[in-house]
Amino acid sequence: MARGAEDALAELYDRFGGVAYGVALRILRDPALAQDAVQDAFLAAWRTAAAFDPARGNASTWLLTLVHRRAVDLVRREERRRADVLDESAPVASGDSTDEAAEVRAQRRAVQAALAQLPADQREALELAYYGGLSQSQLAERLGIPLGTVKSRMFTALATLRDLLGSQEP
Repeated sequence: MARGAEDALAELYDRFGGVAYGVALRILRDPALAQDAVQDAFLAAWRTAAAFDPARGNASTWLLTLVHRRAVDLVRREERRRADVLDESAPVASGDSTDEAAEVRAQRRAVQAALAQLPADQREALELAYYGGLSQSQLAERLGIPLGTVKSRMFTALATLRDLLGSQEP
């Protein structure tokens, strides 16, 4: 691939395309987004093949790391997009009063603001767990960190959120 051989890219895809899609689908839980992540990762692999160093790891690990990163980026992008849409036009269910809808929007903004105050590693763990649907064991595997670190990050993040959000209650 580093020399521009398209058949090398095809062979890499034949070998690892299914596994790559499985990784992306577990993170994204959306077949279309998973396909996008895999396509972006293989495109990145094609573009950066010359930078691949076999001394640092094997090609499958490198490729699956690219897929994982693309999938996590898509999770973050989709959550930001959904949050923006929810903020701008939160639908009011029939029978709800305008006051209730305004309260829900205010709570949503408060949670988003509190999440923004968390350190990046804690916020990432919470977002992947709650929005991405990953277990703590899956998080440890995906992030390449010990399970205990994932647990402590989530515990600390939830405690911080509880403090931040608790101070806003009447």
